[in-house]
Amino acid sequence: PRAILQWNIGSYKDVSHESLSLFWLLEPRIEILVLGTGDRVERLHPATLKQMRDCGIAVEVQDTPNACATFNFLTSENRLVAAGLIPP
Repeated sequence: PRAILQWNIGSYKDVSHESLSLFWLLEPRIEILVLGTGDRVERLHPATLKQMRDCGIAVEVQDTPNACATFNFLTSENRLVAAGLIPP
């Protein structure tokens, strides 16, 4: 079901294994996490991305405006997707 949850992240530097654990708890289990990192695309720690892949969740990192568009597109295709969005 559609839901909006507060994600206590101030910047892409706060994205960690612990902060992403919220997305493992969602039911039904998501396939893709679209992560918007603000005004521009920021690199996340490779180990953090690997942990998500190991849990069966693909992560797409984009700037936030493009992440919103990608999320809307994937939702329109009925994909099991979530978005973690950091305001630009």
